[in-house]
Amino acid sequence: MKIVVLGAGVIGVTSAWYLAKAGHEVTVIDRQSGPSLETSFANAGEISPGYSSPWAAPGIPAKAIKWMFMKHAPLIIQPRPDLAKLGWMAKMLANCTTAAYQTNKRRMVRLAEYSRDCLMDLRAETGISYDERTQGTLQLFRTQKQVEAAAKDIEVLRADGVPFEVLDRDACLAAEPGLAGARDKIAGGLRLPGDETGDCFKFTNSLAEMAEKLGVIFRYGVGIAGLESDGSRIVAARTSEGRVTADAFVVALGSYSPFLVAPFGMKLPVYPVKGYSITVPITDESRAPISTVMDETHKIAITRLGDRIRVGGMAEIAGFDLSLNPKRRATLEHSVEDLFGGAGDQSRATFWTGLRPMTPDGTPVVGRSTVPNLFLNTGHGTLGWTMAAGSGRVLADIVSGRTTEIESADLGYARYLKSRSASRARGFGVAQPA
Repeated sequence: MKIVVLGAGVIGVTSAWYLAKAGHEVTVIDRQSGPSLETSFANAGEISPGYSSPWAAPGIPAKAIKWMFMKHAPLIIQPRPDLAKLGWMAKMLANCTTAAYQTNKRRMVRLAEYSRDCLMDLRAETGISYDERTQGTLQLFRTQKQVEAAAKDIEVLRADGVPFEVLDRDACLAAEPGLAGARDKIAGGLRLPGDETGDCFKFTNSLAEMAEKLGVIFRYGVGIAGLESDGSRIVAARTSEGRVTADAFVVALGSYSPFLVAPFGMKLPVYPVKGYSITVPITDESRAPISTVMDETHKIAITRLGDRIRVGGMAEIAGFDLSLNPKRRATLEHSVEDLFGGAGDQSRATFWTGLRPMTPDGTPVVGRSTVPNLFLNTGHGTLGWTMAAGSGRVLADIVSGRTTEIESADLGYARYLKSRSASRARGFGVAQPA
């Protein structure tokens, strides 16, 4: 088929790669001048299947109130009125039950583990290099209460057969010797040896080059205005350079995806949650992290990327605001200096922000929409890099009419449809894009 992928972030590029490998004629369209220049540009760098967890969890409402009064808060909610924000938050709160958390985490881990395996296969097939490391993730607990609270995650990991190690203070230092200066601040840790790290920007650019050799056409600097329907199917994408026709269309536009599908009656519950990162050049190898350390207190990931340290985290609910708040930089600097003091030169660090496309239940939307030839690959939140390869492979299999290698029915848009609304959605053709 002739397929148009809308979006050239890591999700769009991996989708294009696997679609091309399946034999399709693929065109990727993006408004930026190249691949991976928005949310995928400077993320935390962690590929953490074992740490794949929804933000919606038991106890989060109470924690959110506490976080509001913390100097270095992991969650910031801007008070500006926004109906979309309020609706999304209400749906997220509805998922903060034990049953919902376990269901959501299990399917997230399923996709993330599969994605890690797909990435390993892709690396073996292509030799792609992106400052990758395969030395696991250490979730670091500063309090005994955090150690005890990890029990619910361990239960899910054990049930799903995900390897893990519960570490005491000395074992944490053995895994990450650079933490020696913070010994007294460590209560324990949970190590996930199957996790990896890598530079998402480098990966996406390299894969885009390889995809071009397979025949994928990338059209950069092209704005996407909407989709056109003939009443039963999508027939074209309207762009700043005219109409682009195809047999099928894939929406991989991150936080902007809901705007494109809304004219067809789809209420895609994807909302932008702002994240920040700093990239710090290493000046003392002995004090630097070996892989990824997740600071549980501040929900910040500290990741080794070659000769740099990527420090990323926080969730700021502020709509589509992309301003760089110096208070958030201070939080990132505090976390890395508190645990890996003296490892890098903060004066030469670069500061970045991006919008993570998050769903209320934490699981991305991968698969069919209510329109027969329109497919979705979005809503990965903080786990786009972790889930990219697997999501691209699942999406390509669904588009191609093949059976997916993992259960995928609960990953699609259909999970948001009740039986009556699903019936109405099948008659979507009456709705036309503006």
